[in-house]
Amino acid sequence: MNSQCYTVAMDLGVCQLRNFSISFLSSVLGKESASVSVDDSSSGASVVAIDNKIEQAMDLVKSHLMYAVREEVEVLKEQIKELIERNTQLEQENNLLKTLASPEQMAQFQAQVQTGGSPTSTAQAPIPESCHTVN
Repeated sequence: MNSQCYTVAMDLGVCQLRNFSISFLSSVLGKESASVSVDDSSSGASVVAIDNKIEQAMDLVKSHLMYAVREEVEVLKEQIKELIERNTQLEQENNLLKTLASPEQMAQFQAQVQTGGSPTSTAQAPIPESCHTVN
């Protein structure tokens, strides 16, 4: 999996969530701070109210973060499913090619794999001797 892409998506989600949380908290605390500075006699009640608003905001942030994580998990599950399907398809294709290859082709392929050569760049079917006729 591409962990860099995952990191970028998560960083973007966290950044968006942080911006949303800051604006939400600013709007909530902006209203509360005005009442706190005006009414010093009920400062205990105002602190409790602010604490409640902060807790609500934190719950909201938590729910948004959980939603983002669930969404990312679904995307990753879909990618895993596609990769498994592709892997199965390639395994079937590989098995078919192995059954259709002649023993000479398999020996040539094994020799190329052992020497580290590319099987596709040098793999050519040998030309039978009967085709080398001179007119």
